[in-house]
Amino acid sequence: MSVTLLVADAVWSNIESTGSVTEEQLSMLHMLFGKNLEKATRIIDKRGVKKISGLPSGRSIFQVVGESQKREEYLCFPGDYCGCYSFFYDVVSRGEHQCCKHQLAARLASSLGSYSEIEVSDDHLALMLSKI
Repeated sequence: MSVTLLVADAVWSNIESTGSVTEEQLSMLHMLFGKNLEKATRIIDKRGVKKISGLPSGRSIFQVVGESQKREEYLCFPGDYCGCYSFFYDVVSRGEHQCCKHQLAARLASSLGSYSEIEVSDDHLALMLSKI
């Protein structure tokens, strides 16, 4: 794990423990993630993050709305995967970023509890995941 992600994990843990974010924490995250953090906060402000949980297992994935005019929704595991173009191009292929704005939005929303919750059957969740 990179130093950036280790520092970010410490900040996320602090945010999760209090359920709120300070200016200092936002500044630290901005230093680590730059404009992607700004974009992620806009997504959260527009209520663009959903947590989809399967029942009865409790397994979950996030669905995050993009900022384009199409308002596409991307399935996202905050620490590991996003279905957006930027994840594959900037994160995986070129290695220019640690994560995409959708992953950041999901992680910050999760830390703050700022997401809408949707419950589906485990079968439905499996079907959604099979399309990734």
